[in-house]
Amino acid sequence: MTRPRVKICCISSIVEAQAAIRSGAAAIGLVGQMPSGPGIISDDLICTIAQAVPPPIATFLLTSETTAAGIIAHYQKAHTSTIQLVDEVESSQYALIRAALPGVKLVQVIHVIDKGSVQQAKDISCHVDAILLDSGNPKLAVKELGGTGRTHNWEISRDIVRAVSVPVFLAGGLNSGNVRQAVQTVQPFGIDLCSSVRSDGHLDERKLKELFEALGG
Repeated sequence: MTRPRVKICCISSIVEAQAAIRSGAAAIGLVGQMPSGPGIISDDLICTIAQAVPPPIATFLLTSETTAAGIIAHYQKAHTSTIQLVDEVESSQYALIRAALPGVKLVQVIHVIDKGSVQQAKDISCHVDAILLDSGNPKLAVKELGGTGRTHNWEISRDIVRAVSVPVFLAGGLNSGNVRQAVQTVQPFGIDLCSSVRSDGHLDERKLKELFEALGG
């Protein structure tokens, strides 16, 4: 099994960022304002943490903005290396974001609901640098845009990995007990975790160690 890159999301302090990196994370996720879900911190704190993270560790701003203007404005408060778009964005907006932020990577979240998610991922893949597959449902009255702690249908995720040419991250209910099976099934470029490596609201280095041991590292 090829070990995937590991992104630890919901980082809430420089200390947590350092712990994630020390454990072996290749990227950290910093959660901006959301309609629901865990890990939300202020844009000022996102910027402070991002500036403290050394290269080549990637820093992801999770934004729920859906227009180029809103996404660009949010990024300019955070200054991360990557923007993770957790809600649906009209295809016309990607080029506007690229033009304004040419050095910033774009990762689009696809909420894996049914087989229609495969075509959605194919349509979006030409506009972004990577795709992140998560559980959730942006169609609900209060949008679920991630951080649910639930798994989804990994066979659909595997079909998406095979259908697109960009790197794919897998998220949604992953933990030390199921991550190896998930990686073997889906074969993602990377994995993304939040709640399963936290205890009492804080990043848990013991759980991080168990995760990396489960991955074989």
